[in-house]
Amino acid sequence: MTDTRRRVKVYTLNEDRQWDDRGTGHVSSGYVERLKGMSLLVRAESDGSLLLESKINPNTAYQKQQDTLIVWSEAENYDLALSFQEKAGCDEIWEKICQVQGKDPSVDITQDLVDESEEERFDDMSSPGLELPSCELSRLEEIAELVASSLPSPLRREKLALALENEGYIKKLLELFHVCEDLENIEGLHHLYEIIKGIFLLNRTALFEVMFSEECIMDVIGCLEYDPALSQPRKHREFLTKTAKFKEVIPISDPELKQKIHQTYRVQYIQDMVLPTPSVFEENMLSTLHSFIFFNKVEIVGMLQEDEKFLTDLFAQLTDEATDEEKRQELVNFLKEFCAFSQTLQPQNRDAFFKTLSNMGILPALEVILGMDDTQVRSAATDIFSYLVEYNPSMVREFVMQEAQQNDDDILLINLIIEHMICDTDPELGGAVQLMGLLRTLVDPENMLATSNKTEKTEFLGFFYKHCMHVLTAPLLANTTEDKPSKDDFQTAQLLALVLELLTFCVEHHTYHIKNYIINKDILRRVLVLMASKHAFLALCALRFKRKIIGLKDEFYNRYIMKSFLFEPVVKAFLNNGSRYNLMNSAIIEMFEFIRVEDIKSLTAHVIENYWKALEDVDYVQTFKGLKLRFEQQRERQDNPKLDSMRSILRNHRYRRDARTLEDEEEMWFNTDEDDMEDGEAVVSPSDKAKNDDDIMDPISKFMERKKLKESEEKEVLLKTNLSGRQSPSFKLSLSSGTKTNLTSQSPATNLPGSPGSPGSPGSPGSPGSVPKNTSQTAAITTKNLSWSSSYLKPSNTWAPFSVHNQVKDAESAPSECEVGSPSELLKHQ
Repeated sequence: MTDTRRRVKVYTLNEDRQWDDRGTGHVSSGYVERLKGMSLLVRAESDGSLLLESKINPNTAYQKQQDTLIVWSEAENYDLALSFQEKAGCDEIWEKICQVQGKDPSVDITQDLVDESEEERFDDMSSPGLELPSCELSRLEEIAELVASSLPSPLRREKLALALENEGYIKKLLELFHVCEDLENIEGLHHLYEIIKGIFLLNRTALFEVMFSEECIMDVIGCLEYDPALSQPRKHREFLTKTAKFKEVIPISDPELKQKIHQTYRVQYIQDMVLPTPSVFEENMLSTLHSFIFFNKVEIVGMLQEDEKFLTDLFAQLTDEATDEEKRQELVNFLKEFCAFSQTLQPQNRDAFFKTLSNMGILPALEVILGMDDTQVRSAATDIFSYLVEYNPSMVREFVMQEAQQNDDDILLINLIIEHMICDTDPELGGAVQLMGLLRTLVDPENMLATSNKTEKTEFLGFFYKHCMHVLTAPLLANTTEDKPSKDDFQTAQLLALVLELLTFCVEHHTYHIKNYIINKDILRRVLVLMASKHAFLALCALRFKRKIIGLKDEFYNRYIMKSFLFEPVVKAFLNNGSRYNLMNSAIIEMFEFIRVEDIKSLTAHVIENYWKALEDVDYVQTFKGLKLRFEQQRERQDNPKLDSMRSILRNHRYRRDARTLEDEEEMWFNTDEDDMEDGEAVVSPSDKAKNDDDIMDPISKFMERKKLKESEEKEVLLKTNLSGRQSPSFKLSLSSGTKTNLTSQSPATNLPGSPGSPGSPGSPGSPGSVPKNTSQTAAITTKNLSWSSSYLKPSNTWAPFSVHNQVKDAESAPSECEVGSPSELLKHQ
């Protein structure tokens, strides 16, 4: 959208009664379905986003000010303003607002500012316009009472304001002021004070324009000198005309600009010095006065910025060596105020403003100014530099990196800033604190631009550590050459605390660059010398610096600390502090507690090995004993790595049995018929249950006939075998080789590894505990008995737990390992 008539700035009034800029865009009016009515819409000229969407409410009071402003309140304590680039655009939108509210566009306010009772509204609406008494000396008291009585009622204030405008009443009152002064009529002057103060509280732009005009403003200030509460009148006019002098450091050729500057200064003086501090109820009545000053400042900055000749002359004289010191001081003070005024600009205009200053050479000019001896000039230059850094730190970084290619380190802008910080003569180091904040902003990676190649952080930090860091650390290194600070006065301690604060910030944000610098320059050892300072705040700053390094848990730092034994100053400070319970005590304990909790093994070992004897008696906290315990556990693991691996296994639950195996075993246990197992009876293994084809096919009748004879012989032989001690209670029967061959062909499962019938198992031929040859008959009988049980015994995975479970220690009560129930009992399972 290219229509400049509709180009506006959107402002909101903040809690401090200052206008905040919300952006620039183009305004339009139209029906918004969501709001159910005609609305004002402002879309940003940069990206088209919606800056404002405000419904034109029939009861909202809109005010038109200075021909290019429309001000209104959306809600309680939320004021809005549209500042138009052109008067024609303001008139168009004003007509739309008046059309919606059914008002005449010639008025400057559309509604009452607050609600009134219906009765009062009816009375006032039915009455004609307010008639003012004739402007005469004898009626000043009546006029003052009329003004005072009109202030509580918004509608009466509106009528009073219109009457004052239409009749040129203010100029008539100011004529009476001259008469009263000439006649020394103090009572009349007191009435005029009340009248003029009341007119201010009407909060009317049209009245302000009359009162602040060149011909009227000094008389208005004169009226406000005669406060009835004071025994003697003030002398504001004398101050403005004789004491306050307007200096044109650079001649201003534009008369309109010059008049605007005079007007703004005087109105600002009225607001700050002449008018009494408004009460809570009167504060909002002066909002238009705030707005008048604000927009005047915006206009002044814009007009100066557009005057190229003015700015060119300004910077030429600033950098000219022939310019005398007094003149240069005036130029710097003007530039400082100029930059302060720029804070009222909206972001886009502020961008253009600082770009203009940059193109004019403000940074080289500041470099020249900061190199001067005049303290006041340097202070003003520092304020200007702060505006630039806060606005655009990248612009400053780019300048200093370019200048490093041409100039020596001593005259670089950043080094000049560091030198001024170090050489600050203020006992409280107010300037040094400000400069340290600016340096911190410049070296903060968070506000460095993330460009496509991402080189700003790398390039600037490389430049800073190469060309500037040695200047920053110079006072620290100069003061820590011995075991204690060479200078320990309060101002030096404050300065070193500022340096340490910035270095601590670098440790946190510049990991790579600061690490190399600290280790190569042995900075931490020098810093810890300050632990011996008599100033507790400085010793704590040194401790905080080390704590920040340890908090990184970086082994490069840890090895550096251990190699140089840099816990020694800390331990000394801890012991020297004694039993005092203070911040130093708590901070040191917290550092060791951090090492213990985070289990920093290298530092734990170093502390215990070197400082345990000094710390072992500290028992009011468990920190050091906890460190010792950590150290012992660590050494135990190193001495016995198997134990460490065992603990690791236990932690990982690797020795837990498979849950499915447990479930299978439990199920088998409950499925076993306890009646089938007599006391002292051994469980037969699965491999002993497998039989050859001939044994399986033996008739039952034949087995029954031989049962008693075979059973008695079997028990007798087996009992002798068990008592002889040649077999263990868990021994399982081995079959003959011929039978084994048949079993292998019939039941492959019997040769599984670990089964009693597998090679090398306790029950295999030739293995320890096998049956001797003289027991072959018994073995054959037992084999036949087992042939009947092979079809009925449980699967092989059910025997192992119970064969162990049923073992007994007493040999006399040990069961026969191959004893089986009678065929009649076995048949029951069919």
